[in-house]
Amino acid sequence: MIPRMPPQEARLGFVYSAPFRIQGVSVAGEQAVVHVPELDLVFDIGLCPRPVLASPIVALSHTHMDHVAGLSYWFSQRAFQKMPGTARCLVHPKMVEPVRRMMASWVDLERQQTPHEIIPIEPNSDYQLRPNMFIRAIEVSHTTPALAFVVIERRSKLRDEFHGVSQERLRELRGQGIEITKTIEIPLVAYTGDTEIGDFLFREEFRQAQVVITECTFFEDEHRDRAKVGKHIHVEDLRPLLEAWTARDVIIGHVSRRTLIPFARERIEAIAGPDRAQSVHLLMDHRSNRTRHENQVAAFENSAGNLKAQKGELSSGTQGGSILDLPTSTSEMTVDGIDGHL
Repeated sequence: MIPRMPPQEARLGFVYSAPFRIQGVSVAGEQAVVHVPELDLVFDIGLCPRPVLASPIVALSHTHMDHVAGLSYWFSQRAFQKMPGTARCLVHPKMVEPVRRMMASWVDLERQQTPHEIIPIEPNSDYQLRPNMFIRAIEVSHTTPALAFVVIERRSKLRDEFHGVSQERLRELRGQGIEITKTIEIPLVAYTGDTEIGDFLFREEFRQAQVVITECTFFEDEHRDRAKVGKHIHVEDLRPLLEAWTARDVIIGHVSRRTLIPFARERIEAIAGPDRAQSVHLLMDHRSNRTRHENQVAAFENSAGNLKAQKGELSSGTQGGSILDLPTSTSEMTVDGIDGHL
């Protein structure tokens, strides 16, 4: 008898929520790594698929093996492939020394130093990613010290009392040292890590985030107690969370392998309702996510075709209006059609 070929390794899950690609693998107790290329950021690193090497920062929610096992390899491969900058890992302050000892152990094994930085990030503190973008750590409740993260963009906005004031007058006020702008925070992507439900998940950063990536480990009714013991989210916990979160997309990971995808989707629709459930996606639901992505690509191509036709009509003089009224680039459309196949 000819033996079967070995099973293929787990494919990366992929959800596109413009302008963010959310990709990775997240299976409870096995491996968790979530990559957002547009932010140059990786949440957790239980394994190290090749695409995540491009990002220089890992935000580590906690140090259970399925969330941290790929860290050493990620550091090593970034150095081996001469990727720019020293790789950095943001860690709960209580777990900094254990992670440093883990990295130190590799020096004895490999007889060489791997460039890396282990950076403590205190709860309720921010770490700068870009000049106007920060990642905020939020303490959550798990069986080991744990953090959630929210990526926040900061923008300057004219104060309400100066609306309608001429540019000349605004320059005068600024010259007099009067503060005419205020800084506003726009939560972009929130990541719960492993946690039980708590007030921290109802903070404004989570309520207002454009995209929320959340764990949901248990779906069976009889597993409510198991969720409490392990300090994980049960699908019933999503009911108040989905009511509070205004995110256009909620992406669920850390589903146990024992939970079948169709059953998980059925439970989500039951607690969220059919309309809200349309914006809730299981990261490892490859079939549904592939169909959704194909629809996004088709919608983009249709919009691009219509735009091309409209521009042709305008240039030929068969239709009134100004070309300035049309989008100047495809990036202004709803979907940018990024290919999710890795």
